[in-house]
Amino acid sequence: MTATATPARTIVAASPVLRRLAVITLVDTFGDGLFFTIGVLYFTRIVGLPVGQVGIGLTIAGGFGVAAGIIFGKLADRWPARRLMTWLLVLQAAAMAGYVMIRSFWVFLALACLAAFIDRGCGAVRAAVIATSVTGPDRVAGKAFLRSVTNVGIGAGCGVAAIALQANSRTAYIALIFVDVATFAAGALLMAGLPELHPAVPSSEAGPTGASSPWRDRLYLSFVALNSVLSLQFAILEIGVPLWIVRSTSAPRVLVAVLFVINTTLVVLLQVRASRGLEDLQRAASRFRLAGLLFAAGCLLFGCADGLPTLPAAAVLVLAAVVQTLGEVLSSAAGWTLSYDLADPAALGAYLGVVGAGTSAATMLGPAIITWTAIRFGFAGWAALAALFALTGAAMVPVMRWNRRATVYEHVADNPGRG
Repeated sequence: MTATATPARTIVAASPVLRRLAVITLVDTFGDGLFFTIGVLYFTRIVGLPVGQVGIGLTIAGGFGVAAGIIFGKLADRWPARRLMTWLLVLQAAAMAGYVMIRSFWVFLALACLAAFIDRGCGAVRAAVIATSVTGPDRVAGKAFLRSVTNVGIGAGCGVAAIALQANSRTAYIALIFVDVATFAAGALLMAGLPELHPAVPSSEAGPTGASSPWRDRLYLSFVALNSVLSLQFAILEIGVPLWIVRSTSAPRVLVAVLFVINTTLVVLLQVRASRGLEDLQRAASRFRLAGLLFAAGCLLFGCADGLPTLPAAAVLVLAAVVQTLGEVLSSAAGWTLSYDLADPAALGAYLGVVGAGTSAATMLGPAIITWTAIRFGFAGWAALAALFALTGAAMVPVMRWNRRATVYEHVADNPGRG
């Protein structure tokens, strides 16, 4: 019999840890929204770094983020997660404060790498905290709730930053950076007030793979590879669409902001709902396949905007953003289910750290892949991305069937007297 997930509001009401995490997430992501809005502009217009150097520095920093997911995922299995998360937030505050002292590319590179390393480490530990505080199918609903909170926080931070940027002065940028520092410090104080969360669970509760290391778990690595490819879609809205609108369509530039608002709003409204009905691996795989098809459709729609008059181009781009966001909420929910249910409970941090490393790799490589395909080759590039997403999503279903067959074969081998 399949377990039924509890509604998200019931889970939040019953879990003081999840309620505290929601507050921490809201504060933290408000600061993220501030810096997302001003970061590149601060480095280029205020510090005076060339755009090319900023791009190279952020790409290198992304590599440190990949390593952080692996390292801190394993640490979360050995150290109390609450204490580890508290210190990481303190370090994030220090790294962000260091940005006001940047005077050269090398200082920028060092701080960007440190910030990316700590940020992705926080992501890995946060996933372990959620896994420790909420169990079973309720984890996905809890994660979906926190992601909705994340989008509320980022949206609010972006709005405040947009207003403050009207001042267009070094003082305004520095003030926003210190507000971001304060959000990390507040998050650390809130995290310190949580009860201690101990990561270890009995190894007798091994998950469906029965493996103690994700690096020896072929099924889990297959999932991570497919999930990482589908995670390239985040670079579409962040990098590809703004460049595409400005360079290749007749749509107004303000539409870039409109599409971000549409994306954020739909995630807030739909993410919890999209997490329902994912109580087994095969359903999650089917949802993953549907997400891949939606991403493919979104890519084709984005590509079709080229050459259209202003209003039709804008309408097609809005429709594409809606379709892609539907794929985003479905792929996120399915990915959470698979990442938790395929992992060994005795090594959740290590397993989830590998997932985070794969997502970080997609974040690092995504801008180059999107610009090399869609922006360079136009509709043909968008079509290539569409094929990549559709095939990747579809591959998850046979991978999960392979898992089911392998489980049956192992059971028969272990019990030869039972036909």
